Amino acid sequence: MSVNAPSELNTSTERTAHPPLVSSDLLGFPPVLDVCCGKRAMWYDPKDSRAIFTDKRRETRQLDSRPGRSPCVINPDIQCNFTNLPFPDETFWHVVFDPPHITRQKENPAMGWITHTYGVLTGDWKEMLRAGFSECFRVLKPGGTLIFKWAECSVPLPEVLKLTPEKPMYGHRSGKQAQTHWCAFWKPNS
Repeated sequence: MSVNAPSELNTSTERTAHPPLVSSDLLGFPPVLDVCCGKRAMWYDPKDSRAIFTDKRRETRQLDSRPGRSPCVINPDIQCNFTNLPFPDETFWHVVFDPPHITRQKENPAMGWITHTYGVLTGDWKEMLRAGFSECFRVLKPGGTLIFKWAECSVPLPEVLKLTPEKPMYGHRSGKQAQTHWCAFWKPNS
């Protein structure tokens, strides 16, 4: 899908209106891009109109059969892979990159709820993440920020950070076992 303007976005999900963070961009895109939105679990408002949500998956699965449990819904505005984003260079002021953290040689239909909910990195995951970082920085405006989230369930953070020439400015560990890392990057103006 080639995307030229927000009018081509999937608008089947009602969006919450918010005042713009910056003046309107000539391209008409909101200022924020989430490249692996999944079920938008980290968002305070999963329908925030200041962001475009992308993911390579579009699916609904009932992962918990107990009564009253909601299905896992992954419904991005644009279905695409984070290794090949359909946006022009330097489009967004803020990019969120929260790729799958578990690596497997191939997808397995018997995977647990975590891998169904958050996805899996298959095949050459190092090249996939390298391309993902590159794409995130390509679509990021000079002076913009990238927030990268990584859980050390399969691969330690230092090994992942070697996959980009960019260096994070600061970060934070979170989670019960302090295995989830949040890293902030800034794209210089030059």
